[in-house]
Amino acid sequence: MRKKSSSRPAKKQPERPDLYQQVTDKIIAAIERGTLPWRKPWQTDRSRSAQGAVMPLNGTTGNFYSGVNVLLLWLSACDQGFNSNRWLTYLQAEAAGGHVRAGEKATLAVVFKPWEKDAKDADGRQLFDDEGNALKERIPMLKSLYLFNVCQCDGLLDDVVGALPADAPEEESRQVDERIQAQVSTMVEDCGVHLEHVYQNRAFYTPSRDLIVLPEVRQFKTESDYWSTLLHELVHSTGHATRLNREGITSSSRKRGDPVYAFEELVAELGSAFLCARVGVAGDVQHENYLEGWLKIMKEDKRALFRASSLARQATEFLLMPAAETEAVKIDTAQAA
Repeated sequence: MRKKSSSRPAKKQPERPDLYQQVTDKIIAAIERGTLPWRKPWQTDRSRSAQGAVMPLNGTTGNFYSGVNVLLLWLSACDQGFNSNRWLTYLQAEAAGGHVRAGEKATLAVVFKPWEKDAKDADGRQLFDDEGNALKERIPMLKSLYLFNVCQCDGLLDDVVGALPADAPEEESRQVDERIQAQVSTMVEDCGVHLEHVYQNRAFYTPSRDLIVLPEVRQFKTESDYWSTLLHELVHSTGHATRLNREGITSSSRKRGDPVYAFEELVAELGSAFLCARVGVAGDVQHENYLEGWLKIMKEDKRALFRASSLARQATEFLLMPAAETEAVKIDTAQAA
């Protein structure tokens, strides 16, 4: 008599969540309900006294978060009413002498981790080096990273919590002090782009002349609106062929209505928000007419927001670097193209 097999069918492994789609859907939902994740911090945090005051950073390392994580953390801080932009992992909170309060929910962030696999040719055959060793290919894998705001923790050291921002009058938040003006002016000089002021109602960057044209300063409602507009156009200028060589600036088909044009505007919108947060400018550049195009891009390509955030980060870092270091960035970018 044949013995019945006691083996059971293997349990089906749960599918891993698609982090690209998850993050993109979160940002799309925020935009569709009227919250622009890259613009909201200026309405909730008026503290500009410290450089990078509204830029999310890690409470223990002091490092700024970058790319799409900035949007995720700004959005979470806005939705939950946090008045601090310092974040920690659960273990970092414990290592800092504190703990996350019971019942608090983590905020999703992401991190790229390299993963190696066998390198193969177009026909699927394993590739080897001259000595017969199997070649490996490094692939960046997107991993989830769960963070807690310091406002969700108790018992943390004072230097981890940091100083909470103090409210300032609206008029003060719209002013830009001489230190910030000098820093942005230095960015323009180091970048090498030309700047003109014309009495008109529009601001733009012209790649063929490597020229930023702005309305006259007196035409802007506030000082911060002028400087934030300048930063927006300055991000566009980083795409010039002699700098970061971005398709949205160098493409010959670049025109309004073109997806490449809309994508470049998203890069500039994110980049100027990152720069405003880093240097302490509270102005606002209104680009609502691009929202439909941005939503279309994100809905059609779940990785588009990640690419735009990455390019915005590159532009931000390029402009914040001392002039002597920008040449190295140009070379690295050219080699990676």
